[in-house]
Amino acid sequence: MAVDHLKSTPITNADSLPRIANNSFVTGGELRASVGTLETIAAGSVGSTYRLARVPSTARVHRVIFAADASGATGQLDIGLYQTAENGGAVVDADFFASAIDPGGGAIAPTDVTHESGEYPIEDAEMPLWKALGLSADPFVEYDIAATAVTEAMANASTLTLKVEYVV
Repeated sequence: MAVDHLKSTPITNADSLPRIANNSFVTGGELRASVGTLETIAAGSVGSTYRLARVPSTARVHRVIFAADASGATGQLDIGLYQTAENGGAVVDADFFASAIDPGGGAIAPTDVTHESGEYPIEDAEMPLWKALGLSADPFVEYDIAATAVTEAMANASTLTLKVEYVV
C-alpha cells in the first residue's frame, strides 16, 4: 500500500516557486455572518416557509448552523434557498443545505447543516454560491435562506434560529 502526501490547491500554490497567490475568497478572506430567529405558529401547514437569513450570490458559504425548540409531535424542515421578495420570492432549491430536519423529534441543539442534504456537496465548498447552484454566471442577487415545512407541519409554536457564515 502506498503512503499518499496530497495537497489542496491553496497549499500547492503556497508551496510553488515562484509562489502563486491564493484568492482571498478561499484563503484569508473576511468571514461575515447573518443570523435570524423567529417563532413559528402552532399547527402551521406543510409548505410554510420561514425565511431566516440573507446572503449574496457571490458568497462562499462557510457554515450554516441551525437550532430549534421541540415542535411537538410533528414538524420536519428542509433548509434551502429562495429568491428575495424583491426578485419574486420563488424557491431556488428548498433543500440546498438540509432535508427533513426533525424538530418534531425534539429540540435541535445548534447543528452544522451546511452539507447535510448532499445538494451542496463538500467538493463545492470553495465555490461561490451561484456556481454551486450550477449557474453559468453570477446573477448578482441576494438569496434568502429559509426553512420549509415538508411532510409534517409544526404541531406547536417553535423558535427557529439560523446562523450562516460566509466570505465574499
